[in-house]
Amino acid sequence: MVLSPVTALRAIRLLHTVVWAFFVAAILAIPVAVLYRRFDLFALFACIVLLEVIVLAVNELRCPLTGVAARYTEDRRANFDIYLPLWVAHYNKQLFGTLYLLGVAFGLWRLSVGR
Repeated sequence: MVLSPVTALRAIRLLHTVVWAFFVAAILAIPVAVLYRRFDLFALFACIVLLEVIVLAVNELRCPLTGVAARYTEDRRANFDIYLPLWVAHYNKQLFGTLYLLGVAFGLWRLSVGR
């Protein structure tokens, strides 16, 4: 079965959105785990996101799915490959990168003060 370019792009966008939501959930769970003193979960979520950061770094700060989606459209807006509002897609790394760093800093601080 061969998918049309429109159907293939929709499938990639859906998969990309699901993967994005997973990592956003992990980022948001970091400070929650710290608040509940679940440093095991803090470490797990922080490492999961760190793996994604490594994947992005190796791929010139782009999700590998972006390259796959680019095969099916000439559109290159920030959200051509994902179901997100344009402004969220445009500032995604800045927004969630900052939240990730703040969450990790909070966890490390809380570990250091023993509270």
